[in-house]
Amino acid sequence: MTTDLGRRRLLVSTTALAGVYLLPTWAAAATDIPALPADGEAFDFDRVIAHARALAQRPYTAPEQRYDKLLDEIGYEAFMGIHTRKQAALWAASDTPVTVEFFHLDQNARSPVAIHVVENGRTRRIPYDSALFRYDDPKLAERLPADLGFSGLRVLGRTEPAHEWLAFKGASYFRSPGGLDQYGLSARGVAVDTGYGSDEAFPNFTQYWLIKPAADATRMTLCALLEGEHVTGAYRITLSRPNDIVLDIESRLFQRRAIRRLGIAPLTSMFWFSETNARRGVDWRPEIHDSDGLAMTTGQGERLWRALVNPPRTQYSVFEDKNPKGFGLLQRDRVFDHYQDPDVGFENRPSLWVEPRGDWGSGHVGLLELPTDEEVYDNINVFWVPSEKATAARAWRFDYRLYWGADQPDPPALARVMATRTGRAGAPGTYQDQSVLARKFVIDFAGKPLDGLDADNAPEPRVHASHGQIDNPYVQHVEQSGRWRVFFDWKGELPPDDTPVELQAALYHGARQVTETWLYAYYPEALPRQLYSGDDNA
Repeated sequence: MTTDLGRRRLLVSTTALAGVYLLPTWAAAATDIPALPADGEAFDFDRVIAHARALAQRPYTAPEQRYDKLLDEIGYEAFMGIHTRKQAALWAASDTPVTVEFFHLDQNARSPVAIHVVENGRTRRIPYDSALFRYDDPKLAERLPADLGFSGLRVLGRTEPAHEWLAFKGASYFRSPGGLDQYGLSARGVAVDTGYGSDEAFPNFTQYWLIKPAADATRMTLCALLEGEHVTGAYRITLSRPNDIVLDIESRLFQRRAIRRLGIAPLTSMFWFSETNARRGVDWRPEIHDSDGLAMTTGQGERLWRALVNPPRTQYSVFEDKNPKGFGLLQRDRVFDHYQDPDVGFENRPSLWVEPRGDWGSGHVGLLELPTDEEVYDNINVFWVPSEKATAARAWRFDYRLYWGADQPDPPALARVMATRTGRAGAPGTYQDQSVLARKFVIDFAGKPLDGLDADNAPEPRVHASHGQIDNPYVQHVEQSGRWRVFFDWKGELPPDDTPVELQAALYHGARQVTETWLYAYYPEALPRQLYSGDDNA
């Protein structure tokens, strides 16, 4: 791997270029739109693809929104008082391995979606019926119109109690609690101009087809139509639960308009503070985050760990690669005492790993970090951005697998980053002699390649900074935890152009790297909070 830490928020991998799933463009002339399968007709995913392709050649029509005054009244508390009737769930009376329940429209999900079931190869639309729900407020139930509609759906297993597998609600968002049965971060069908403030667009899954699985099936398939101002698409998603939740996704995208930043396989999470930046926390809990790092396996097989930050202003980091093997947002810290919140279970929040299928070609993993002062806002976005320009009339194909679980499916053989801590530079008693910009970094590594090493056969730290100087790097074996700890101080002046200092560290034993590479973006001085910027670096 060739790493150029002098370039702005850039990590370069020198994997050889391979073919990209790039489909031919088409003439922008309006054509007849192929009809989607009607009730009683055979379902064919190719018809959804053809429909999405033709839609992209027509002007965009925004999702229908009705009954605004009524939906204004269905806020969080009212929505939590609306319950699905288990006996009315789709396939409740069948012997399928899963059932499906539907979400009600509410204050934050106002656009109804069409939901179809495919049984014996034939499609049938499921009509909205308030009898599918039980309402804590009977007066609300009496006021609901007969054609209100659904906002989404969730798939549940047959266990008792029934564990949720997957849920779709709002734009193209979907979530899974994974094998630990705790919801956390989200995925999306596609990201459009994320990081460009109000210019970001949120295409919608407007129609779903739920294909009924056989009684002995171990997986279920659903298809979805994506519609947006910039892009349309067709998705086929096959889900299974061997232990964790695994989704195999086939996506076909067709552009209506040019997109500055097309995000493929986007992930969305929350990071407020951890042991890394706990000094910024104002909450009584020691840590609050759904994910604590971005893990990557490059096309050449390098293992990288970028510790997440809650930056003083919007930060967009670029990790260039070709044909990546995988990337994801992970929650590695699984110790309850580090969070102390039994009600929300941060220690059980799922990790989410993206495994590309086929050659994705050249591009970069983009990491957008937004400043936050609360845990209710998702401030972390990760996605793949192809290097090919996302121009109007362009078509794309991306296939990938998503793993929702406690860890990535192929953890590295290298020792891993277990914790990142920062503090005042220097040794105790010398703090007053240090620059206010200087900072100490302490990184814990653990894993089999470090086992058996001792003070006489210790690993060597290799630390680099994009700006300033690294002072006094050394390692220490912590007997109480069995981990190897890297210490170093960063010293220097403010970097130019309001950029952070990009730090990199790894442990070597002789000439061999024995740990994954730790990456971090350090701001020596808090900058004014600025949520959005017009330049390409957000």
